[in-house]
Formats: sequence, C-alpha cells, structure tokens
Amino acid sequence: MKKTPLLNHPLSSVIASMGHTDMLVIADAGLPIPPDVERIDLAVVAGMPPLIDVVKAIMGELQVERAIVASEMRERSQSMREALSDVLVHVPMSDVPHDEFKRLTRSARAVVRTGECTPYANVILVAGVVF
Repeated sequence: MKKTPLLNHPLSSVIASMGHTDMLVIADAGLPIPPDVERIDLAVVAGMPPLIDVVKAIMGELQVERAIVASEMRERSQSMREALSDVLVHVPMSDVPHDEFKRLTRSARAVVRTGECTPYANVILVAGVVF
C-alpha cells in the first residue's frame, strides 16, 4: 500500500507522470474543462471537497514552483486568495485575467474538479523539480 497520503488513483497517477513546468489545474465546480484535457472529478456536492483541502493534499505530493490564479479573485474572492497564499507559502503566485486562465487550462495535464462554489476559486499549479 502507498505510504504517502494521497489516495485518489487518477490524481496520484497524473502527479507521478508530471515533469518540470507541467500544469495541474485545481478547479471550482463551475470552471469549464476543455474536452481534450483529463478530468479528475472529486466533486460530491456543493462545497465538498473544498478547493483548499485538495490543494493541501496535492502540495504533499507535487513539487510546485509557481501558481497562477485569475486576477478577478482579488476582487471577488479575497478570502480564497488569502487561504491559497497561506497554503502556498513559498510558492510565487501570479495573476492573469480569467479568460487567459481558461486558455491556459487547455495546456494542463489534468483539471481536478472540486466541489468548491466560491467565485474564481481556481489555481494552476506549475510543477517544479526536486533537484
């Protein structure tokens, strides 16, 4: 049995296959997911699981060199942005307009759909290297 905490097989598999600069999107329940990008759907009901809990679990498995969020998050979901900053303590976070964020999702290895229902509660985690 696996020793690390992450139990979801598809999510663990995607993380294990990622290389430097590959992107993993952690999304709220409403973000459109491009048809050609792998969808890992964790959503059960509205609010479950929360995006922050999923990001925390992923941070235990994935080396992240930077994060990208929608600039609209500052205005519409400041508390979510602060929560993300608390989890991504040493990870630089940049902002792009939401339309650009959605375009970036097309290049992601996968989109992890959570039950989060907070506006603009999405983050792209860009893989780093451990050496």
